[in-house]
Amino acid sequence: MPKTKLTLSVDPEVVARAKRFSERNETTVSQLVEQFLASLEDSVEAATPIARRLRGVLPSAVSRDEYREYLDEKYG
Repeated sequence: MPKTKLTLSVDPEVVARAKRFSERNETTVSQLVEQFLASLEDSVEAATPIARRLRGVLPSAVSRDEYREYLDEKYG
C-alpha cells in the first residue's frame, strides 16, 4: 500500500523521546505514529482510562491469546 506524507508539529522533547523509544524497540517513529493512528476507533471514548492508556502497549506480533497465556502462567 502506498504511503502518504504527513507533517506534524510536535514538541522537540517529545520527538527526542519518540526517537529513543523507537530505537530501543527496533521500529521507526513513522511506524509508531501509524500504529497509534490505526488503533484509534470510535469505541476508544467508551474505554476506561486505564484501557485507553494501555492501548498499543503490546507489540502487534503478540496475539491476545498469547498474552492471556502469559498472564495465566505468571499469575496462575
